[in-house]
Amino acid sequence: MDVVEAAKRRITNVFSNGVRVYMSFSAGKDSLCMSHLVYEKILQGEIDPKLLTVIFIDEEAIYASMEQMAQRWRKRFISVGAEFRWYCLPVRQVSCLHQLQNDEAWITWEPGKTWIRDAPPFAITRDPRLKYTGQMNYQTFCHTITRDGIQMVGVRAAESVQRRVYLANADLKAGGLSCENKVFPIYDWKDSDVWLYIKEHNLDYPDAYIDLYRAGATKNYLRLSTFFGSESIVGLRHIAETQPELWARIEEREPNAYLTLLYWDSEMSKRTTRKRTEMEGEPKKDYKELCRQMLFVEPEKYFTNAGTRKVADRYRRFYIKSHDVMRPRDFKQMYEALNAGDPKLRTLRAMYITVYSAYAKYAGESAARREVNTDV
Repeated sequence: MDVVEAAKRRITNVFSNGVRVYMSFSAGKDSLCMSHLVYEKILQGEIDPKLLTVIFIDEEAIYASMEQMAQRWRKRFISVGAEFRWYCLPVRQVSCLHQLQNDEAWITWEPGKTWIRDAPPFAITRDPRLKYTGQMNYQTFCHTITRDGIQMVGVRAAESVQRRVYLANADLKAGGLSCENKVFPIYDWKDSDVWLYIKEHNLDYPDAYIDLYRAGATKNYLRLSTFFGSESIVGLRHIAETQPELWARIEEREPNAYLTLLYWDSEMSKRTTRKRTEMEGEPKKDYKELCRQMLFVEPEKYFTNAGTRKVADRYRRFYIKSHDVMRPRDFKQMYEALNAGDPKLRTLRAMYITVYSAYAKYAGESAARREVNTDV
């Protein structure tokens, strides 16, 4: 069967358990495809909408077209008898702008702040499980509120090395998935599958995707997150050029956003485009030595709070274990991650795969050459 049919069967299996089903919704392309699959099954009478609760964690710093898309799907699901929870809560988020303070977190809907946009009147702004501002990040909050059922998430293995590894190691039996309750109906879809499904079913999607594409994001990096996420930070340039009123609110909320206009394509923002490389030429840096200096010689200079020190410790252990088999490109990647920040350790997890995959390939080829020489 193709990936669409496989996803339909997984969704049917989830609802066949007769327990509460929580579907994470983000208004991005992946969740739109998953939502359409679920919505169509409800219309066809194949699943019970009374079992469904859609969870939308509003991250405040989102594009207007994302909010509009969430509004449309909220009406659709409510119209067929499902529940739609729209949360606007003070939870922790990662911001690649805050590395200047060596602090990579910010609080959405933080009390006392001037918000980028107003919360919808129907939004849930309080929850007894969130006892104080910034107590949880949104992933932990989602896990907390979905423990009595099954959580469907639109994560795909093709999005990143880290997600591919996570899903490859996931145990779909009871008690698996790191003791979580998540199911990934479209985990095996590729980018082309997502966009083809959107085209064939004539689905509307946020205009922000087009904006990001025009701003220079390639097709495999067309991901919508908060304005301050590393995946979509390039889009701030487009906002500054075309939506001055929105840009003014963003600057008021996060003053460091202005630096994105200056340094979005630099080591600070973990971006180095081909154009920038051509202009500056190949850097003449000893990345191995730079990493050693940061991690072992002057760590107090670069990592000044508990969060960044914890990340540095993980990188330090990886350096000790792996420096003998790392290539120059690996040290460059490590250096850029340490500079730009890696609070979720995504780059580090990817490095584990790339470094040891390359080493295994080299070792295999060396063994094959030795065998040939012996035969000769």
